[in-house]
Amino acid sequence: MNIVWLSVLMVFYNGVASNGGSTNVSTRPEFVNVGAVFSFNSIVGKVAKVAIEAAIEDVNSDPAVLGGTKMIVQMQDSNYSGFLGIVEALRFMEKDTVAIIGPQNAVTAHIISHIANELQVPLLSFSVTDPTLSSLQFPFFVRTTQNDLHQMAAVAAMIDHYGWKEVIALYVDDDYGRNGIAALGDMLAERRCKISYKAPLVLDPNQSNITDLLVKVALTESRIIVLHAYAGWGPQVLTVAKYLGMMGTGYVWIATHWLTTQIDTNSPLPSSMMDDMQGVLTLRMYTPETELKRKFVSRWSNLTSGQTSKGKLGLNAYGLYAYDTVWLLAHAINAFFDQGGNISFSNDSRLTQLRRGDLNLDAMSIFNGGNLLLRNILQVNMTGITGPVKFTPDRNLIHPAFEIINVIGTGIRKIGYWSNYSGLSVVPPEYTKPPNRSSSNESLYSVIWPGQTTQKPRGWVFPNNGRHLKIGVPKRVSFREFVSYAEGNDMFTGYCIDVFTAALNMLPYAVPYKLIPFGDGVKNPTSTELVHKIQTGEFDGAIGDIAIITNRTRMADFTQPFIESGLVVVAPVRTTLNSNPWAFLRPFNPMMWGVTAAFFLIVGTVVWILEHRLNDDFRGPPKKQIVTILWFSFSTWFFAHRENTVSTLGRLVLIIWLFVILIINSSYTASLTSILTVQQLSSSIKGLDTLLASNDPIGYQQGSFARGYLTGELNVDESRLVPLIMPDDYAKALKDGPQRGGVAAVIDERAYIELFLSSRCDFSIVGQEFTKTGWGFAFARDSPLSVDMSTAILKLSENGDLQRIHDKWLISSSCASQGAKLQVDRLQLKSFWGLFVLCGSACFLALIIYFINMLRQFSKHYTEEVISAGSSTSARLQTFISFVDEKEEEVKSRSKRRQMERMSNRSASEDESMYYSKRRHIDQSSSRMSLDNGNNA
Repeated sequence: MNIVWLSVLMVFYNGVASNGGSTNVSTRPEFVNVGAVFSFNSIVGKVAKVAIEAAIEDVNSDPAVLGGTKMIVQMQDSNYSGFLGIVEALRFMEKDTVAIIGPQNAVTAHIISHIANELQVPLLSFSVTDPTLSSLQFPFFVRTTQNDLHQMAAVAAMIDHYGWKEVIALYVDDDYGRNGIAALGDMLAERRCKISYKAPLVLDPNQSNITDLLVKVALTESRIIVLHAYAGWGPQVLTVAKYLGMMGTGYVWIATHWLTTQIDTNSPLPSSMMDDMQGVLTLRMYTPETELKRKFVSRWSNLTSGQTSKGKLGLNAYGLYAYDTVWLLAHAINAFFDQGGNISFSNDSRLTQLRRGDLNLDAMSIFNGGNLLLRNILQVNMTGITGPVKFTPDRNLIHPAFEIINVIGTGIRKIGYWSNYSGLSVVPPEYTKPPNRSSSNESLYSVIWPGQTTQKPRGWVFPNNGRHLKIGVPKRVSFREFVSYAEGNDMFTGYCIDVFTAALNMLPYAVPYKLIPFGDGVKNPTSTELVHKIQTGEFDGAIGDIAIITNRTRMADFTQPFIESGLVVVAPVRTTLNSNPWAFLRPFNPMMWGVTAAFFLIVGTVVWILEHRLNDDFRGPPKKQIVTILWFSFSTWFFAHRENTVSTLGRLVLIIWLFVILIINSSYTASLTSILTVQQLSSSIKGLDTLLASNDPIGYQQGSFARGYLTGELNVDESRLVPLIMPDDYAKALKDGPQRGGVAAVIDERAYIELFLSSRCDFSIVGQEFTKTGWGFAFARDSPLSVDMSTAILKLSENGDLQRIHDKWLISSSCASQGAKLQVDRLQLKSFWGLFVLCGSACFLALIIYFINMLRQFSKHYTEEVISAGSSTSARLQTFISFVDEKEEEVKSRSKRRQMERMSNRSASEDESMYYSKRRHIDQSSSRMSLDNGNNA
């Protein structure tokens, strides 16, 4: 398409020929030529023209920006025509233009970008948001506004936030519209949402075009409409929508930022136009409130005075980006000159070869410094009136963000923000804080929806095209209490049908549907095949006895289960009295017997340890002590122990143990009485394990998922499986048994088996249920009806209606109330583990206290023996063991004797010391007297 456009343009274009091979200008020229092309009278163009002129004046009045060089921007009016826009851009190529600001729309940008690539002239567009203008295909196209990828991410976040799954895309059928909606589809898919219907509009639609398209939209299911149009005729779509009743309760309209552009530019809008867009949500490109922005906004009224005769011209986001585009280019050109860039042009050799004829293609020259200027443009890092201006590696502006606007009354109300940094929020994005992108943290203020309601619309209705939902229902042969089909009057009855109709009656809206039988009426149909019909589109839903299993959930969405039904084993049983000579062992299972016996020995040993030093009953030769431990332990079962306990810790342990024995003894007696006196159901098949271990045939319901489960999950050989249809077939096969061509057991879902057993007491469920599933209603993937029906089923369960329906169809008979389930009568360890933990903890705590006390007494009474025995560990241990084995009274008496001996020895020593002291004193006195006598003589 672009090649055809170029061919037409080259034929039409008749520029002024240039004969020179190249044009050179000094490094810092007096002026630099820049082109600008857009529609002056468009909503975007009117504002952009004023903003660009203001930016040029500001740049040229500041000599520090370009170092004395003046920027001359020649603006050309494309006059709403993509063709003229292309022609004007081509005219710039012959005038030594270093860059072009524009174009305004995506169609023109796609074509001119090819020319810019060839002539290396950067295009800076402040209004083209088409995400397909990638840097890989169009390296010289620079987007100086926000990318529609980010706008559509914001729209998808809003849709997901409100819980909607399907939307209708209403868009202009050109590059801008198609590519924007394609981006929306990708963003929705990331959130498991989708565009259910695409409604393209011609480029310049009239009322008839819009009406025809909106009538088709009204016949669809979704009520979430995303309008991606141009500001010039977008409001006309909303006017027609209101006329058709599509701006009332239940609808949601989300307009892209064209609507805020219209409101900001022409505010205040006429009241009639505002009435047509009440409740609409729209986006506005977010620019932070900075001092630069406030100053420019305050200048705007002076800049626009006299610009239009139709009243005040407002400032929209495109005007802000147009102003910053000029400054961005000025900074890039300045850096270009600082790096030694030279403005020079050379002829394109490929165009020179096409000189013959009247095309004059050699008038267009290649900008030799184009690559350097492009690099400088992409490296600009400045602060403008839109905030920080810098490009990401994929050439998008940093910090993309949008305001979310709700049109209310005569104005608008801001309900939140979206940014790729923090998601949805009620506060402006703050890039200095770490983001919190959790769904619970994302929020918006309340919205006034179309129809002046604050209640969030459901987002979908049943199409107004007269089509009923096709609901498949299995045409069952057996167990017709669940689903029954009457051939004569084409009516369905049964438990599942009543649940379905009751749930539908709980919905706040009517559901047109038609029940369609599925199956041949000879065999039970396979539910998996029925659900597959939903995936292929033959049915919109399926109801009945449909088990929710993994492979079916991949084909359709299921509601909340309305009945639990896992796989169980049913086998023939016989009624007997337990006359087994070992029946007295049945009350406890082996684990319970083992743990109980172990605790008898543990408690006996603990009591012996605690009583050994104090109680003569627990002393004596080793053989006698072992017998005492065993006798004391097991006699407590009958409370017949004759040994007294004298220690406090021993009594504490014994009291707790006797309490445990009382509980265990009572439970044993009750269970044994039941086993010996009450009739029991017995079967050779004890459960799934014994059934799989044998090689006997296994019956299953024909059409049930049980066959696939047995062969796929449990690896049961198919030769062992016997399909059965009617309940009488179950009974006959079970009674005949494997020896007479029957089966050892039947595996089926609990709901069927309970109904089967309600009147047949010769059979019973054996073992435990080995799968956990339920029955639900199936609908097409992402159908909102599955969610609403789930809510309705929960309400039926809460108010008791679900149980009443169950009792109506599936109430148990007196046979089933006898307890058709074969249970294991043995008491399990899990029923008593709390008692054993209590007793074990008491024993452990008593031993800890006892040994601490022993160590304290040992250190008190045996310190000298330990010192005299030396530092040998074995000697100390032997001394400690001897101490523990001694009776406490002997230890105390020996300790007293030692204390008295020490006191006696200390008294004798003191007397002897006094004797020698007196003797020395007498001797000293005698010596002094003899000395005195000698001196006198």
